[in-house]
Amino acid sequence: MHPMKKFAIIFNLVLVTAGLRAALPTPDLIAQIHFAGVQKIFTAKNVTAFTNEFGCAEALALRKQTADKLSVWLSGWLQKNTGATVADGAAKLRPLFDDLQKSEWYLDARAVANGKPTAAIAIKLGVDRAQLWQSTLKLFFATAIFEQTGGWLIFASDASAQKLADGLVQKVSANDTAWLSADVNWPRLAQWYPKLKELGLPETQFTVTAPDDNLWINGRFLFPENLSLQLEHWQVPTNTVHPPFVSFTAVRGFAAWLKSQPWSLPYALSPAPNQAFVWALPQVPYQTFLALPVADAASVLAQVYANLQTELNHQNAAGKFLAPLSVEQTGNQISLMGMPPFLSPYIQAVREPAGQFLLAGGFPNIRRGGPLPADLSQRLAQKNLLFYHWEITAERLPQALNFSQLGLLMTVRRQLEGESTALKWIQKVSPAMGNNVTEIFQTGSAEMTFTRKSVGGFTALELLALGNWLEAPNFPGCDLKFTLQKKNRRPQPAPAAVTTPLPAK
Repeated sequence: MHPMKKFAIIFNLVLVTAGLRAALPTPDLIAQIHFAGVQKIFTAKNVTAFTNEFGCAEALALRKQTADKLSVWLSGWLQKNTGATVADGAAKLRPLFDDLQKSEWYLDARAVANGKPTAAIAIKLGVDRAQLWQSTLKLFFATAIFEQTGGWLIFASDASAQKLADGLVQKVSANDTAWLSADVNWPRLAQWYPKLKELGLPETQFTVTAPDDNLWINGRFLFPENLSLQLEHWQVPTNTVHPPFVSFTAVRGFAAWLKSQPWSLPYALSPAPNQAFVWALPQVPYQTFLALPVADAASVLAQVYANLQTELNHQNAAGKFLAPLSVEQTGNQISLMGMPPFLSPYIQAVREPAGQFLLAGGFPNIRRGGPLPADLSQRLAQKNLLFYHWEITAERLPQALNFSQLGLLMTVRRQLEGESTALKWIQKVSPAMGNNVTEIFQTGSAEMTFTRKSVGGFTALELLALGNWLEAPNFPGCDLKFTLQKKNRRPQPAPAAVTTPLPAK
């Protein structure tokens, strides 16, 4: 898995005990989803930024491109799993994806006794579109059952889904005010998409509403077993972390999860870190820093050097980098060699009144501001807080773009090309992205709750991860690796994409 994806998982989901595989609260659930549809959403008066994000010309182009790809994938998946043979299946399914964007709909998918998935859909359609859905879905589901009630088409994939369909008939009359609500059983879904097992996600429930000028995302992570988190008091390196910020992240309680991840084993530290702080300063693209509280910084730095030296030698021999990378240690600092000359990655052992830390960055951490804001200390004082993230997304995006593009280039992976549909969309919507605040709490023995308040719903890193995923050649897979024709061949960089500035807010 690419480092950018790992970073997003660690610092944006904080699923600190993922990897548990026991039964979930609703074991047969695959997913329950309700989407209000853009036609209904765009009638709201306070959604200018959202309308721009999903209704501008660049968004429409990306939505079309994604629907084109999904229709091809779904046609193949359905024919493989239902045994149906449908000529031009993708072309027949393609109009349905337009309706799934525009119209309000509900989905309930379950795993039946034989382990196969079954599903019911309720979608609000006119007469002509309802007839199109029926004629199309009958090609793929020979025993499908259809019902029309009050302007809704109810579809059951087979007789085993009839009970699900009956439940949806009741839901369509409930007038759900959420724009989007979902309950996704990721471990169950991973049975059909094994790559999801690498993420180790628990069952996730959430709703998206817009009571004011912001999107509010509220939800829960439901774990199959009790959590055993160590939540020590926050150990903030107040002399090292300093404003002005364009983003700030604090996370704790992840040591057990980190030790359970196969990808982390080559870099394992003893004892494993259990808190992390990430912050970014304005103006300079690569002034993003990471601080880890440790008991003995000098000892841990020696471990890091030994681990990196071994792993980089292995990765170099396997041709995993655009150019060979190496590490050098001088005193209390490790330097990463072989990177472009405009970046000088380092890891330092730091001592200050709050304790000892490892500090990682790509530029010098030059102090420009005063003490930490008082409201930040108040935020971190909240009981059972596991994760806090704040950013000005419009200002964070250019930095995240440079970091992600460079990381993809150095690890021989596809970058977002300057003329790609996804990057054009990101560049279009970024100026309207303001403050974004996410908090995750432990609220039960096997439960976390999360809240997000933002203009556009996504953080900068999530927008870029989404863009890279949508542009992946094997979408809805996410394989960004280059296929090299010759042993020594390396992909050509895309400097326009690496250095493309995004307008600040």
